[in-house]
Amino acid sequence: MTLPLLPGNTFNRNLGKEKFHKSHHFDFPNQVPTMVGEEKPGIGGEPLTGQKLKPKYSVFPKGQGSDAPSWVVFDKQVLCFKAYFQESVHERREEQYRIRKCRIYFYLEDDTIQVVEPEVKNSGITQGTIIHRHRIPLPPPNDDQFYTVDHFNICQEIVFYSKTFMIVDCDQFTKNFLRKMGVKLNPPGCIPEDPYIAKREEIEKNMQPLRPYEKTDTLKQFLDHDKHVLRFFCYWDDSDTQFGDFRELVLHYYLADDTIEIREVLPANSGRDAVGVFLHRSKLPKHIPDRLYHPGEITDRTLLNTFGPMGRGSRYILDSLKTGNVYQEFYKDCDLMIGTVINAWGRKLVLCDCDEFTKEYYRNKYGIVDFTPVKYKSTPIIGVERKIPPYNGFGSEEDSLNSTLSLVPKTIQRDIIKFMEKDRQGLESNVLRFSVRLLTDNQINSERKFVLSYFLSDDTISIFEPPQLNSGIPGGKFLERGRIKKPGQELFKSELSEYFTEQDLYVGANLCLFGNNFLLVDADEYTFCYMEKRADEYQKANICTILTKLKTTGDIHSLEIKRMLAAHDHNRTGIISYDEFRNILIQIGEGQLTEHEVMTMGRYYSIREQQDTDICLILAFVQEALRKNSFEDFPKVTEAFMYEDRQRTGFLPTQESRNILKGFQLPIPNDILDAMISKFQSDDGQVAYRNLISGLNWRENPVPPVDVKFPIKFDYVGNGEFPTKQVKSINYIALIEDLFGKQE
Repeated sequence: MTLPLLPGNTFNRNLGKEKFHKSHHFDFPNQVPTMVGEEKPGIGGEPLTGQKLKPKYSVFPKGQGSDAPSWVVFDKQVLCFKAYFQESVHERREEQYRIRKCRIYFYLEDDTIQVVEPEVKNSGITQGTIIHRHRIPLPPPNDDQFYTVDHFNICQEIVFYSKTFMIVDCDQFTKNFLRKMGVKLNPPGCIPEDPYIAKREEIEKNMQPLRPYEKTDTLKQFLDHDKHVLRFFCYWDDSDTQFGDFRELVLHYYLADDTIEIREVLPANSGRDAVGVFLHRSKLPKHIPDRLYHPGEITDRTLLNTFGPMGRGSRYILDSLKTGNVYQEFYKDCDLMIGTVINAWGRKLVLCDCDEFTKEYYRNKYGIVDFTPVKYKSTPIIGVERKIPPYNGFGSEEDSLNSTLSLVPKTIQRDIIKFMEKDRQGLESNVLRFSVRLLTDNQINSERKFVLSYFLSDDTISIFEPPQLNSGIPGGKFLERGRIKKPGQELFKSELSEYFTEQDLYVGANLCLFGNNFLLVDADEYTFCYMEKRADEYQKANICTILTKLKTTGDIHSLEIKRMLAAHDHNRTGIISYDEFRNILIQIGEGQLTEHEVMTMGRYYSIREQQDTDICLILAFVQEALRKNSFEDFPKVTEAFMYEDRQRTGFLPTQESRNILKGFQLPIPNDILDAMISKFQSDDGQVAYRNLISGLNWRENPVPPVDVKFPIKFDYVGNGEFPTKQVKSINYIALIEDLFGKQE
């Protein structure tokens, strides 16, 4: 009950209200009163008496569900309703009205509607999209509003532009969506029967045509088996005839259209024309007809007579009984099997074998598992072995061999792929260098030192002798670069000689080069690293192979090996010197370990000390390089660093500092530049660039000259010896654990 409208019986409607603004309904542009807010509410946004506010876009209130826009949340979500409408037909005796079925699509993303009528065969009506997709207004007097999802339900009439549609059902997605919105769905209805369509269907059922439409569906077979071909290997033995012989053939059966193609395999020097097709692709009949039919003589239907005017209005009568049809039986896939004899226009072909695809096809379709081939090929004739004449001494062996392989001699082809892969690429030289000595009884020659270089790009070897003071030997090139044959080979023979390869070079190897015995005593750091990176190719540098060799020789006296290693560790630190380690390995290896394998073990278990370069030495070299190139753009370098240092901390990351210095193209090698930057680097990886630039400035802060021309260490010092290795201390505890397992 409501209280009477008397003083003291009404509530103050302004209690709890926060908005008291008035809506702007009128304006005075150019001193003319104009109404600008016809749909605006009253005070505080409340509607006026009798006013109905229209929704702007959708019926879904804000604040519910996701905050994403509707075109994102309801993308590709469409409600589908089954409906029909009745259309009256005038001045027609067969029908007074039509029932036209259609579908109504409601797009949730923007409240648009589309009406589509499915096409009916031979309807004579333009069907398809009746109403294109757009927002449809409500019927008058509410034509200022649009249809929303709340206006749709089953068994409900809906009006689109004065045309009434009856919704009878919807799909499952639409039902679930409407139920989640709280809409109570009505039970589905049914579409009434169209009397004219029912009459036409009854007439069609009672019709018994004399010539029914016959349809042979070959498209499905083509789509299922396109490019699927069965291949059989067969033969035709025609040796009984006067000029016949044994023919090898290949039969192709195309599953797409059941056609067969036969190709002949022509052996070399057969004397036949190179016509590969024995039978062109076509359907192969099982039984040969008495005569060949003319084109058009065999047809599916026989034409009996034509009558009427010539041209478009002519009519014809077909033979519905097919009295003139000629039945032919063709070969199918079920008729082909290994061992089967087929008749190819009078030629007996024996199927002997098939490929893997054909076997899999028959195994899956017919369950055949026995594919034993039929032997039809004779034992191949062993060709006469070509005898290559021996080397005659003129030119190289490869050149002499090529002159015997062809009538026109060909030049020797260089292995260009190996050359491109193993040629020098930047700092990667691909050259293995060893320090070698002569093995001779002559005391003077035994003291000579040589450097052997092996070039991986073309397997050539060169030897250089560094000059030595007061030796009486000038030094220089000792052996020209080239490939060197291994000793003890016959000179004039048919086979190519064997040459020294990279596998023959290792520390401790003894090479006989042109009668001189050389002992490889050492190698540079690049050679050791190159072999260790490719341990699968160089077994002398493979630590796993070496450990396996030690295990086979050291299992019997493992306790003795441990005592020998621990005896040289006086301080019990687990570390011994390299010389002691080498002597022990040579002793326990029992002559099976080469010097290169011992050095590999020492490098693997070594404790190397990092030698730090003095900052004064680096700055002296850098300032000398800048002075020679007249580099004085230190203010610009400072400005570049300060531009990158936005916080003005005086520090920059290492990579940015390196990029700035590289941008000024300083004449400094990369390794020297990185070493110099590391000297001005803090613990957190930041570079104090002010101190760095101050150290570079040779004009204001010159560094005293140092009696060293270049601070970088060379592997080869020029006297035939390589520098002292960094391997001085060996962790023999790790070796014992790898050999005999972890110790107590």
